[in-house]
Amino acid sequence: MGNAFFVVWRESLEAFLIAGILFAWLQVNDATGRGRRALFAGLAAGVGLALVLGWALLTVQDELTGQALELFQTATLLIAAGLITQMVLWMRRHGRQIKARLHADLSAAAERSGHLGVAVVAALAVAREGAETVIFLYGLAQGGELMALASGAVAGFLGAAASAWLAAKSLARLNLGLLLRLSSILLLILASSLLIAASDRLIGADWLPTLIDPVWDSSALLDDGSTGGKLLADFTGYRARPALSALLLWLGYWAVVIVGYRRTAHG
Repeated sequence: MGNAFFVVWRESLEAFLIAGILFAWLQVNDATGRGRRALFAGLAAGVGLALVLGWALLTVQDELTGQALELFQTATLLIAAGLITQMVLWMRRHGRQIKARLHADLSAAAERSGHLGVAVVAALAVAREGAETVIFLYGLAQGGELMALASGAVAGFLGAAASAWLAAKSLARLNLGLLLRLSSILLLILASSLLIAASDRLIGADWLPTLIDPVWDSSALLDDGSTGGKLLADFTGYRARPALSALLLWLGYWAVVIVGYRRTAHG
C-alpha cells in the first residue's frame, strides 16, 4: 500500500501542477473561456488514454500463460524501473524550465491549431504521467495484495490533490521543490526494488545465473519474509539471502543513477 500511495501521490502531484500551469496561462490569454474548456477536455482525454493503457496491459496478460506471461511481467518490472529512473533524471535536468516549456508549447499550439491544440497539449502532458502511473502500479501488482494496492493508489491521488490545493491556495508553507527532491530519492529506491524483483523472476525462470547464492544470510537479523522485513524488501529491494547476480544488478543500477545525477547537476 505504501509503495502505491507514494507512486500515485508523486505522479498525480506532477499532473496537478502541469494542469495548474496550463490553466494559469489560459486565464491570462483566453478571454472567451473556450481554451479552458478545451483544457479540461484534454485533461480528461489524457486520463482516458492512461486507462486504455491499463486495459491493454490486463488484456495482454490474460492472453499469456507460462513462460510468456512470466517474461511479460518481468519486462514490465524492468520498464517500470527504467521509467521511474528516467523521469527522476529528466525532472532533475528540466524541472526548472518546465513552466516556460509548457507555456511555449501551449502558445504555439493555440496559434497553430486553436482550441484543439490546447486540448492536445493537455492530453499529452497528462497522458504521460498517467501512463507512467499505470505501468508502475502494474509492476507493483506483481507482488499481490491488490486491495491494499488500490487503497494506496486512491489515498495517493487524494493526497496529491490536497498537496496541490494547499500550494495553490497558500494555506500552508508547502515547499513543493523540497518535496519533489525528497520524493525523487525515494522513487529511485523504489525503482531499485523493482529491479531486484525482476531479477528474482529471472533467476527463478533460469534466465539469469545466480553466480553465488547466497552471498550472505542476514535472516537471523531481519528475515525478508517477516512483517518488517517484507516492508523493507518491497520498498528497497532488501534480500536476506541475495544472489550475487542480483547484487551486481543493484550495484550497477546505483552506479548508473549516480553518474546520471552528476551529469544533470546543473540542469
